[in-house]
Amino acid sequence: MRNQQKITKRNFFFLILVLFSTSLLSLKTFKKVDVHNIRIYGSNLFTQKDIVENSSLNFPTRLVFIKTKYLEKELKQNLSLEKISVIRQILPFGLRVLIQTRTPVAYGERVLNNEKISGFIDEDGFFIETQNAEKVTLGRSAIEVFGWQEKSIQTLSKILGAQKNGEIEIIKIRFSQNGFLTLEEKDLKLILLGFEQNLIRSQLKIISKLKDHLKKNNLSGEIDNIDLTDPNKPKIKVFKP
Repeated sequence: MRNQQKITKRNFFFLILVLFSTSLLSLKTFKKVDVHNIRIYGSNLFTQKDIVENSSLNFPTRLVFIKTKYLEKELKQNLSLEKISVIRQILPFGLRVLIQTRTPVAYGERVLNNEKISGFIDEDGFFIETQNAEKVTLGRSAIEVFGWQEKSIQTLSKILGAQKNGEIEIIKIRFSQNGFLTLEEKDLKLILLGFEQNLIRSQLKIISKLKDHLKKNNLSGEIDNIDLTDPNKPKIKVFKP
């Protein structure tokens, strides 16, 4: 009987402790977060100030009301990030921000509000503003991309993938304001690809085959430009003496 009373008392005190802890944690979620409560991991490039200036958060704000998914979307876009995770924490109190930056593989330039903005391009075709690039190891021979457009990300990714696989040797990639795409290749010189970016896979295959054929026959030095706007009817223009 006494043992049962002891067990009952223990269970009662344990229940009280759990309820007290739960209540305490619940109250903590309503506590206001300030800038100094932001903890950043994965990158030394960004500061608490960068998180505030590149999001719609107004500090101080209650922890429970912070929409982490929306915040992640804002920061990923505004800071040119590859991955980001924002976690609300009770202990230690605040926001835990896990960041993975993009790695530049090419120099880039875009036009925004009639202003040219210099930066970099990663292997997935995303634009990285200069101040958001953490690991830059590009040399003078790196590809240059002009006229980057958000709608051309997938096209760029395919071109850069072909370059990485050694199929082609691109020097410059250029998108005109109206979307016309041209490439400058080491051996094939100027290549006109046109407006139909959905043709890029077949165009890259033709470029690779042409490059091999012309190099084997020592003809690449005679090329002026190649028109692949219609992949079914490639046109090669040669220098005329």
